[in-house]
Amino acid sequence: MTDIAIPVREFKMPDVGEGLTEAEILKWYVAPGDTVTDGQVVCEVETAKAAVELPIPFDGVVRELRFAEGTTVDVGQVIITVGGAPGSEPEPVAEPAAAVADQPEAAGEAAKPAARQPVLVGYGVAESSTKRRPRKGAAPEPEAAPEGTYYAPPATAPSPVPAAPEVPVNGHTSGRPLAKPPVRKLAKDLGIDLTTVTPSGPDGIITREDIHAAAAPVAQQPEPVVVEEQVQERVAVVAPVSADARETRIPVKGVRKVTAQAMVDSAFTAPHVTEFVTLDVTRTMKLVAELKLDREFEGLRVNPLLLIAKAVLVAVRRNPEVNSAWDEANQEIVRKHYVNLGIAAATPRGLLVPNIKDAHTKTLPDLARSLGELVATAREGKTSPAAMQGGTVTITNVGVFGVDTGTPILNPGESAILAVGAIKLQPWVHKGKVKPRQVTTLALSFDHRLIDGELGSKFLADIAAVLEQPKRLITWA
Repeated sequence: MTDIAIPVREFKMPDVGEGLTEAEILKWYVAPGDTVTDGQVVCEVETAKAAVELPIPFDGVVRELRFAEGTTVDVGQVIITVGGAPGSEPEPVAEPAAAVADQPEAAGEAAKPAARQPVLVGYGVAESSTKRRPRKGAAPEPEAAPEGTYYAPPATAPSPVPAAPEVPVNGHTSGRPLAKPPVRKLAKDLGIDLTTVTPSGPDGIITREDIHAAAAPVAQQPEPVVVEEQVQERVAVVAPVSADARETRIPVKGVRKVTAQAMVDSAFTAPHVTEFVTLDVTRTMKLVAELKLDREFEGLRVNPLLLIAKAVLVAVRRNPEVNSAWDEANQEIVRKHYVNLGIAAATPRGLLVPNIKDAHTKTLPDLARSLGELVATAREGKTSPAAMQGGTVTITNVGVFGVDTGTPILNPGESAILAVGAIKLQPWVHKGKVKPRQVTTLALSFDHRLIDGELGSKFLADIAAVLEQPKRLITWA
């Protein structure tokens, strides 16, 4: 019998960022024995900048997963091996010892193969059997595989009989529901089992609408407001706990590790100054309610953050010196003639600060659309490294957590960051009388090398003036 060698290809951890050296495997989407095709997403990894899904660049059958979920892998290390393309013959399995005895005696001792042990991951080797090889034309008897050993069925032989009859899943018998990576991510975030979803797309593909429809019965349960609770729940599963259970140690890696280091560098490099202003935003809240009914904003999310972002852009135009950066190497101030507006977003993977490129050129509806896309992408964990680079000024909305104000730390390389506090109904002197008004507090931190007290105060005062009198969005435009 002539052995047919099947090429084994290795998929190495790529550099998915700009010069990143490692990534953590968050989730495997395939298992040994699964068939994969060129471009199919096989796993999700988290780098120091973002979480990304990795597509495999060739076809074949999964032989081995080299690393478990939660493992940090260096770039260039092999993470998965794949056997021959679907339909090719599998790697020949060692013949039973009794079958070898049927070979001509001239083979002598050379015909006796060395004992081989089954492996736990990848293509295994069956234990020797005392059964004779079946005669030609007879159906071969299935061999009992050791537990944990995976085999690829021959292309010309029937598939192994499963423990239970194979039931079509979403119209297919592959055992893996058909859905695109973003849809799988949405299902995972909503806790939906894809095998229970009825597909409506072509060829039995599950769509986003199918996921939302499946989630409708459980949508009555309110989602937690504070996303940090999700972060702690995620890491608590893998965090080693001390023997007396009085301490929990949580490894700091990925986005959290880089964010922590960046905040330390920023806090001890740029001289921070923070100023505060409390203001009446009742008119702004009324304008938000009116814009929600405007046909120009149909299908867009309109909230106070939209008008706050526009107020910041107007204030930058009135105070262009604010939009600068410090070049330490050349000891120069770099004036930016564009605004990449950062929006701090708390996600289950930590704090991310993606930015809206050239936000100063956008109309109010365009800005609303960009904000909606930015937030949705961040919540899904799909924010790309490029989206978090090149920011100039940032807004962080701590008010969504019921916080009145704070002293935010600058995003590295930026000149200012505005913290927006909770908007609450409070007693306020309005037209000489104490009335209930919508009130909030803004806190502006800035780099004192770039922005002195006068410039910082004017910038913050302009933001407040726009939010107190939104008509200035027109008069100051």
